[in-house]
Amino acid sequence: MKYKKTITSIAFLILGLGGLQAQKTVTTAGNKATGIGGTASYTVGQVVYTAGTGTNGSVEQGVQQPFEISTTLGVNETTINLELSVYPNPTADFLTLKVEKIENLHYQLIDMQGKLIESKTVRSNSSNISLENQPTATYLLKVTKNNHLIKTFKVIKN
Repeated sequence: MKYKKTITSIAFLILGLGGLQAQKTVTTAGNKATGIGGTASYTVGQVVYTAGTGTNGSVEQGVQQPFEISTTLGVNETTINLELSVYPNPTADFLTLKVEKIENLHYQLIDMQGKLIESKTVRSNSSNISLENQPTATYLLKVTKNNHLIKTFKVIKN
């Protein structure tokens, strides 16, 4: 009888040690935060986190190992050579939008509350956009071609 208990105890010990290779951190909470500058996920209760970078990439060790795949199906991608020049940045009076090809290009200046400040068609290779009458804030300049978003620029007015 004593021999049977010993064998059973050893079997449970061996089976239990296999589970020790699982997750070692219990997190209390976590979420995903999204803003204009991008997306970040976080975990509350994660005790250890280390990161190492090299010439060929980076490695993050910890509980979270997010990997996001983003695909667009059925949409022809539009490529355009855009350059936004802001003198100075942050700007006080105006900014200049420079493009090589102006066909079917539009821009929208939007404040951080989503209010449309200005919407115009690009008519030359260099467009001046006035911010003189706007308050000090951060704005978004969205450039579209044929109603498809090409690029969004973050502009700071001081």
